[in-house]
Amino acid sequence: MQTEARMGALSSGHGSGGGAVDGGARRYSAHDQQQNHHQQQRQQLQHQPQIGTVAHLIAGGVAGAVSKTCTAPLARLTILFQVQGMHSDVATLRKASIWHEASRIVHEEGFRAFWKGNLVTIAHRLPYSSISFYAYERYKNLLQLIPGLDRHRDSVSADVCVRLFGGGLAGITAASVTYPLDLVRTRLAAQTNTMYYRGISHAVYAICRDEGMRGLYKGLGPTLMGVGPSIAISFSVYETLRSRWQVERPYDSPVLVSLACGSLSGISSSTVTFPLDLVRRRMQLEGAAGRACVYKSGVFGTFKHIIRTEGFRGLYRGILPEYLKVVPSVGIVFMTYETLKSIFSSISADD
Repeated sequence: MQTEARMGALSSGHGSGGGAVDGGARRYSAHDQQQNHHQQQRQQLQHQPQIGTVAHLIAGGVAGAVSKTCTAPLARLTILFQVQGMHSDVATLRKASIWHEASRIVHEEGFRAFWKGNLVTIAHRLPYSSISFYAYERYKNLLQLIPGLDRHRDSVSADVCVRLFGGGLAGITAASVTYPLDLVRTRLAAQTNTMYYRGISHAVYAICRDEGMRGLYKGLGPTLMGVGPSIAISFSVYETLRSRWQVERPYDSPVLVSLACGSLSGISSSTVTFPLDLVRRRMQLEGAAGRACVYKSGVFGTFKHIIRTEGFRGLYRGILPEYLKVVPSVGIVFMTYETLKSIFSSISADD
């Protein structure tokens, strides 16, 4: 039917002196111009001004620190909900709402307690974000050198694969280097009224004294299992949405684009990897403050224990404050990173 329709159009065009053919040529020309415009936009996105290694590290580190400080209250609420049911003193929070738990923190610990552990969070996030952003750019460049990939350079699927693998490798690299600080941050943030750890240095000393050096790496397994997919999804969704947005709407504010795409990428990655993050938190708190160990059978045994005692919903305990946190958090990260990159690239261009 479609072939007959095209043949009918062509024959009617011949009968009218070729006007339809000229119209078809004009439509084709307009379509061709649109395709060329999109291709030019893609090339502009792929050839953005480059910045040096130090600038990359600073931009990534500052972006992570700013984001974590802004969303620290929701991050602490997420951790407290994630560890509910693990020990008797937090089991009483099992049915608490976000508002109820936030009120409890203000009443019992003071408003500043929302930022408990934020100093070590910044100490962790500065190198973590620096390494992850820098490593992502370098891994992405290396992956693009794979033989045969140049034949699919304009393919969307090839770009997504490069971003996924680059983000995954960057996340694993950053998490491996900075993991002890992440564990210390979790233990400081999980403390409520009883202060066993008095600060970063004391926490490191107490963990090494009570649990040995290996205690600083409790939960590294689920962390590496989760952080690779998490950052892979986050980076790939962000860059795919951002490049598509800028091709279709090139005059929109870069800040708005970064916030919107970053927020959507954060929701996507958190939904997929939240159960692993919950298991990581609970394994990090194993043996904390001299308590007895609850999970003694590794990552998969911890999964089974949580499902058996709390059901499948237990794997998503704390997902609501996580969603409330991740939308501004990831949005702020990418917005700050892109803003600093633009500033550094303009400075280097002026030089």
